[in-house]
Amino acid sequence: MVRSYIRHPFDIPIEIVPETLEKPSDDQLKNISHGGLAFNSAVALKVGDIVRVRINLVNPDVKIAGKVKWCKKKSSQFEVGLEFLDRGDEFKMRMIEQVCHIEHYKREVLAKEGRDISSQEAALEWIEKYAETFPKMESE
Repeated sequence: MVRSYIRHPFDIPIEIVPETLEKPSDDQLKNISHGGLAFNSAVALKVGDIVRVRINLVNPDVKIAGKVKWCKKKSSQFEVGLEFLDRGDEFKMRMIEQVCHIEHYKREVLAKEGRDISSQEAALEWIEKYAETFPKMESE
């Protein structure tokens, strides 16, 4: 099967609120594509379920809705694939995608170089080094 979108890996905490659950669950974002996202969950979700996702990495929080496209058991968790319901959410996720890359860069600089830089410094360095090669959206 050929993927229609580029996937971008992350390990960012997200909040998932399935319509079938009363209480949100704190899960781990696995990757983002321009068509949806995947996350690790402690709870199995049914294909077709509609869920709300909240990512509080930026201010204000990003909130999107999606439909569960697949759910696979992985060890003690489930890996869930979600398709965006609103095509406009692709642009919100593009911003999150860049913030995630910058946060990874910040952690990488600390681990490899011992430099504890601010998010602003990390953003400036990341943009200088990687913005030109950052994948463009299909509509760009």
